[in-house]
Amino acid sequence: MVNRVWRTRSDAEDTMTSAARTCCQLIFTRMQGHLFASLRGPETRATTAPVPRDAEFLGIRLTLGTVLRPHPAASIVDGLVPFPVTDSGRVVIGGEEWETPTYENVEQFVRRLRDGGLLARSRLKVEEHVAGHPDGHPSKRTIQRQYRAITGLSQTAVTQIDRVNAAATMLRDGLDWRTVVEELGYFDQAHLAHALRRYVGRTARGLQAGDDAAVSFLYKNGPRPGS
Repeated sequence: MVNRVWRTRSDAEDTMTSAARTCCQLIFTRMQGHLFASLRGPETRATTAPVPRDAEFLGIRLTLGTVLRPHPAASIVDGLVPFPVTDSGRVVIGGEEWETPTYENVEQFVRRLRDGGLLARSRLKVEEHVAGHPDGHPSKRTIQRQYRAITGLSQTAVTQIDRVNAAATMLRDGLDWRTVVEELGYFDQAHLAHALRRYVGRTARGLQAGDDAAVSFLYKNGPRPGS
């Protein structure tokens, strides 16, 4: 159910580029003695987000197809849901109070949400897997509709977003744009540049040069959708 757990902190007030992402994230922020909790939905484009001073962040990135039942991914695409926090520092999710997780006990927190029926993973059907099957299997249109209902995105959008994040990581790691185009199946440099601007908010040259602007992905991307 969990793809990645991350944590970071800010020293000064700044901004960052939030790259497009296919999965939902639970984010817990502590600053100036206050706790803020939210669920961020899938992001279909790059946006600029403020970063407060002296804040600590803990993020739980869910796997593609994992949903927090009260807030389906399709209902929060390019948005977020804030959760109330009690005076004792507990987070209210699904009408119940939950102990706020730490980096060390995230697994237990996720397990409690699952056991409480709030966190569940749906099995995603992919069109290619049913092609050529006899009658009685769902049509491609039905599969597309179910896929979007679960993830909030089309299969095409998931593929495009995952591919461009992989491309950005490769460029940041020093690979030439020609290599990226060839390995990831872009038509040409212009096709890659357009995808980077739309989904990552960066240029190939900027990523290769390692510009100082903060961007929301700081880790390797896997080859599977949603990874």
